[in-house]
Amino acid sequence: MISGNDLSIEQTYRVAHGHHPIKLSSEAATKMAASRRMVVRYLAEGHSVYGVTTGFGRFSDVLIPEDKRKELQVNLLRSHAAGVGEPFAEEIVRGMMLLRANALAKGYSGIRTEVVNLLLEMLNRNVIPLIPSQGSVGASGDLAPLAHLSLVLIGEGSAKVGRSQDILPGQAALHRAGLEPVVLEAKEGLALINGTQAMASLGVDAVMQARFLGMWADVAASLSMEALRAIPMAFHPLVAKVRSHPGQKRVQRHLLTMLEGSQLVTSPGELRMQDAYSLRATPQVHGACLDSLEHIQEVIGREINSATDNPLLFPEVDMIISAGNFHGEPLALVLDYLAIASAEWASISERRIERMVNPALSGLPPFLTRQGGLYSGLMLAQYTAASLVSENKVWAHPSSVDSIPTSANQEDHVSMGTTAGRKAHTVINNLRYVLSIELLCAAQGCDLLGPEKMAARTHRVHSWIRELVPALEADRPLAPDIECIAGSLLKGDRVSWLENLLMT
Repeated sequence: MISGNDLSIEQTYRVAHGHHPIKLSSEAATKMAASRRMVVRYLAEGHSVYGVTTGFGRFSDVLIPEDKRKELQVNLLRSHAAGVGEPFAEEIVRGMMLLRANALAKGYSGIRTEVVNLLLEMLNRNVIPLIPSQGSVGASGDLAPLAHLSLVLIGEGSAKVGRSQDILPGQAALHRAGLEPVVLEAKEGLALINGTQAMASLGVDAVMQARFLGMWADVAASLSMEALRAIPMAFHPLVAKVRSHPGQKRVQRHLLTMLEGSQLVTSPGELRMQDAYSLRATPQVHGACLDSLEHIQEVIGREINSATDNPLLFPEVDMIISAGNFHGEPLALVLDYLAIASAEWASISERRIERMVNPALSGLPPFLTRQGGLYSGLMLAQYTAASLVSENKVWAHPSSVDSIPTSANQEDHVSMGTTAGRKAHTVINNLRYVLSIELLCAAQGCDLLGPEKMAARTHRVHSWIRELVPALEADRPLAPDIECIAGSLLKGDRVSWLENLLMT
C-alpha cells in the first residue's frame, strides 16, 4: 500500500528485486482526486497553466488550443523518449515504476488514479518497460527515462512481460498481461515524466548494495588481519571514545567481535609495535564510509517520498505553482558521495591485498604460494584489484559539478544526477570484486598459517569461502574463483548470515 509519504528504501529495494503486490491507499486516492478536480476546474474556467494549456520548456509561452490538449500530452511522451545506450536493469526499472507511482500518490500532480493504478498493475504483473540508460541530465527530472517508461502506459514503446526475454511493443505487452492502455487527459503526460525517479531508483539500489558491502569490508578486513598477524589493540573502545564518529565505533566493534579468540593476531611489540594504516586505521576509513552512507540514505529516503512534479497543485489553498522540485541536485550530490565512499572502501581493501601478497610486508610466502617461481599464486589477483581501484578513481570524479544548458537555455543549470547514479553503480560493482579478491587472498593466507588458529567467526567465513573455492595448491585460472565469491556476496541468504555474524 503506497500513500506517497512513508515508503522506505528497504521496501523499495524489496519490490524492485522481488514481486510484492502494490496498490494505492485510499488516502492517496482521495488526495489525487482532489488535485484532479482542480485541473478540470481550472480548464473550465479558462486559466493558463504551464504544461496544461501551454507547451513545455522553451515553449512555455505557447498557448495550446483546447482541442489539442490531449494530443499535447501524448506528443510530450513521444518527443521526450530520446534515450540511448544499454537498457536499465529490470530491478532499476521496477524501482522507477514504484517510485513514480509513490510520488504521484502524494496528490500534488493532478493525475487520475486510473493512470497510477495501471502503472502499479504493470509492476504487479511484471510488465517491464525497456528504458535506455543514457539521456537524462537530471534537471526537469529524468525526462527521457520516464518518457520511455510512460509510453507503455499508452500502448507505445517497448516492454518485457514476466520471465520472457521477448521485447514486445507496448500494447502487445499490456495485452499479454491482461491490461489495456490508458488515454491521457490534460496534465497527465507531464505528471508522468517530471521527476527524479530514475536517479532515485539507481540510488536505492546502489545504497542498499553499499550497505551490505560495507559489512563485507569489515569481515574481509578481519580475515586479512589474521593473515597479516595484526594488532587489535588499535581497536580498543577507548580509541573511539575520544573521537566520537559513530561509524568508527561500529567498525571497531565489528573487528573486535570477528577477531575474538584468534590465535593469529598479536600484541604490540610481539612482531611489530604498530601496523600499517590499511590495518590500524581500518575503523577510521571504513567508519567514515559508513557515516557517509547514513547521510546518503537520509537524503534518498526523503526524496522517494517527495513530490517532484511541475507545476504542483495545492487544492487546500487553491494554488498551482510552477517551481523546481524536479531538479536532481539533492540526489546528484549524494550519489557522487556514494561513489567516493565506495571507492575508498575498495582502495584500502586493495592495500591489504598488496600487503598479503608482498613477502616484504606479510611474512608469508610470495604471492601466497609455497612454490613461488614455478607457481605465480595470487600475483595477478592483486593486479586485478589495482586495476579496479584505479578505474574507480575515474568514476569517482563527481558528475554534480558539471552542468550543460538545455531547452534553448530555459533549463540552464542541470544536476547530472542520473549519471552520478550510474557511476556509483559501477564503483560499487568494482568494490564487490575487490572485496572478493581480499577474501580470496586472506583465506589463502590463513591456510598458510593454520586455519585452526583463526577466531571462531573468521573461521566460519573461511569455511564458507572454501565451500566455494578450494585452497590454491597449484596455479589455476583465478577469474572463476573471484566471480564465484563475488556472485555470492549480495545473495539474500548470505546477507542475513552476514548480519548475524557481525552481531555483538
